[in-house]
Amino acid sequence: MNDFSGKSVMVLGGSRGIGAAIVRYFTAAGAKVSFSYSGSPDAAAAVAAETGATAVKADSANRDELIAAVAAAGALDIMVINAGVGIMGDPLTMDPDAVDRLIDINVRAVYFAGVEAGRQMHDNGRIIIIGSISGDRAPWPGQTAYALSKSAVQGIGRGLARDFGARGITVNVVQPGPVDTDMNPAGGPMAKMMHSGMAIKRHATADEVASLVLYLASPAAAMITGTTQTIDGGVGI
Repeated sequence: MNDFSGKSVMVLGGSRGIGAAIVRYFTAAGAKVSFSYSGSPDAAAAVAAETGATAVKADSANRDELIAAVAAAGALDIMVINAGVGIMGDPLTMDPDAVDRLIDINVRAVYFAGVEAGRQMHDNGRIIIIGSISGDRAPWPGQTAYALSKSAVQGIGRGLARDFGARGITVNVVQPGPVDTDMNPAGGPMAKMMHSGMAIKRHATADEVASLVLYLASPAAAMITGTTQTIDGGVGI
């Protein structure tokens, strides 16, 4: 595992699933880690107790609250933007307020958190955004709003990579396919349908995604920027 001793890391959305795995990996590698949470205080407290990371309550849908939380983290070396929501359904009947909230968290929050992280960040830092393969394609029905948000994330990643590149800051988007979390369990009702279109017919683990994040945050990845890194078991190839 890479050595991140002395590095300051913030993970937005670190109380569960992929985010919690990322917190665990960075703390195990020696980093000083803070992570945000909103609706899962018990899970956040458990991750903080387990890892020694600092839990920070911040609603990614609230722009001012989000920016303040990132600013308070100080001079970061690494920012991982993982907070996100997923809603599925017929766009003709989907609740418009739910779509607005999805865009607030999956798009606007990514932009403002990335910009504020760049403002606070040391040169040669890392910004890693957790996107989705839905940014490239819509392999399952009912994904219009979600795919919209994850396609937007790709543009944010490329733009920030260009804008921050002169400082040696890299910005990349990690795009998982199905990952075994409480939001999308490997034994869930949609698993069989998802696996049918995959070359490797299983969900990824959160640890597998976290391992890719740590590589992109490492010195070995200093020339990787503006990319989308897919980890999906070959969906639709």
